[in-house]
Amino acid sequence: MHLFQNLQSVKKNGTKLYVIDPIFNATAKIADEYISIKPGFDGLLAAGIMKELLRMDLQDQEFLVKNTVGFTDLMELLDSVSLEYISQLTEVPAETITHLAEVYADRPVSTIMGLGMQRYENGGNTIRLLDALVAVSGNVGIPGGGANYANKQVGQSFVFNELTMPEHRTSTRSFTMMRQAEGILSAINPEIKMGIVTCGNPLTQVPDTNRVKEAFSSLETLVVVDQYMTDTAMLADYVLPAATVFEVEDIYYSSMYHHYANHGPKLVEPPGEAKPDAWIWAELANRLGFGDEFNFTREEFLRMGLASLEDKGITLEKIRNEKFMELPVDKVPWAERKFKTPSGKYEFSASAATNGRIKLSLPNETKWTNPELAGKYPYTLLTIHPLRSNHSQHFHLFDQTPYVKVEIAESLAVEKGLMNQDYVRVWNDRGEINGYVSILKKAHPGTVNIDEGISGRFGGSVNKLTSSKESDNGLGSTLYDCLVNIEKAEKE
Repeated sequence: MHLFQNLQSVKKNGTKLYVIDPIFNATAKIADEYISIKPGFDGLLAAGIMKELLRMDLQDQEFLVKNTVGFTDLMELLDSVSLEYISQLTEVPAETITHLAEVYADRPVSTIMGLGMQRYENGGNTIRLLDALVAVSGNVGIPGGGANYANKQVGQSFVFNELTMPEHRTSTRSFTMMRQAEGILSAINPEIKMGIVTCGNPLTQVPDTNRVKEAFSSLETLVVVDQYMTDTAMLADYVLPAATVFEVEDIYYSSMYHHYANHGPKLVEPPGEAKPDAWIWAELANRLGFGDEFNFTREEFLRMGLASLEDKGITLEKIRNEKFMELPVDKVPWAERKFKTPSGKYEFSASAATNGRIKLSLPNETKWTNPELAGKYPYTLLTIHPLRSNHSQHFHLFDQTPYVKVEIAESLAVEKGLMNQDYVRVWNDRGEINGYVSILKKAHPGTVNIDEGISGRFGGSVNKLTSSKESDNGLGSTLYDCLVNIEKAEKE
């Protein structure tokens, strides 16, 4: 929502907006051009645009010569495929790819990446190919350019070590969010016998819900700290009621395409036995014998977190008074063309910093990579974030009882003979879910979307269908790398 307002503003000043997405979303409605693409193939489209930039000699040759390493490797990769091949797989017309190359050559072009393209097995390479496109077109380090993925500089503004005390950790064990269930079930020396869940709802938010439920049910003791009786809380042995954001003072920031921090004043007292999260942890620390480490007031904690910003004029008093503050970030990242790589240059490949060569990899669940699976499950499932709720937090507050809405492309509706509000079953080898059809007029052919976050009590969770595998770089999920089938169903 922060970015959308800015897009509306710059459009009034003449900036052209291009939206590339499998679904004709709200942003697409204000775009100058909408390009429909097969889910998970954005990186391959970027490769096609680079091929056309080079064919038409529209690349930023000076930047490539002076400020990059490994461009020859990239050229070899691009030469290994034809534009026709890229057009076939992305399902984007070749002339559209050529047109986008001309757009990228008309600098500056700001490439704003959504938070979905990385959620495939080839997700890491997708982002690398998009970064490469921005570099080849000369849109790095210039005002109005950039490869913008949220705003990761924001978190660097605050102090964390004083709050998290990493020096106290003598031994740790961790696993990614995607692999929570497998981590719990397979852990040995020691086994995991107790879980404390805070600021989350794994039973709707973590992939492969059936496996997640098995994992959390296997624990001897499960504690959930939350404001509501979520699906995970319903499974818990103990539920500790947490205070909401309106019941404690705090400083809020996010990486959602802006670099501002907001002051959240305490407006009311927490009801009943609800307590702030920090109070709960401090009381637990007291009972474990190291309560002194947590013996700080709320005000002292806030001042700790802001300590590194005081010399930049950002104090607790000032943010309390002004309600929000602009954080110190580089307005134009990489303007000096000095990169955080071993060579100090932008690296297309061939170093530890870039994890080897870029690849033209595809999602795992497609007819090209897994034809047998695609024969059983021919449709691509997306599980995007709903506009109406922050993940699973607000569905139970709706005036009308929520239900599973199965949004499908018009081509799929014709193929399957489905109409709006038809009751359907959606399934794959991991599980199944039932819901009501809503036909999308401009979705990419063969695309299905079911919003994430819907509680089991309302027919969810869609994560019964999603995979818990990690993406190619081990940092992301494969939530969108998901094939399903769909058919009419009888209500029970």
